[in-house]
Amino acid sequence: MESETTLERERAVEYVRVARSGQVPEGVVRRFFVDDLELAVSRFEGRVYVSANYCTHLACHLSAGKVTEDGLMCSCHGSIFDWDTGEPLSPPALKPIKVYPVLEENGEILVGGLEG
Repeated sequence: MESETTLERERAVEYVRVARSGQVPEGVVRRFFVDDLELAVSRFEGRVYVSANYCTHLACHLSAGKVTEDGLMCSCHGSIFDWDTGEPLSPPALKPIKVYPVLEENGEILVGGLEG
């Protein structure tokens, strides 16, 4: 079954708590830290997304950006990044941002893939 395979892959990644679910309401982007790593955590249509917090164009904070139906929009120059892949969907950014796997359970947002 596909869902079992996906669940097995999710559990193979080490996850750490980044925030409480209530800290990231629908349509909002917030900045959180895990050790020295700065993350942009957002929620769109009930799903939580986590990415690096810096735009690949001029290193603007993505946590100051906007949630759009297309993806996460940088507030500096309007680049939009795909929620799932981090690929830029509109210029001026040309390089993808790093995105991380996310689990939301028991009122907690957990992010994985931070090692290495």
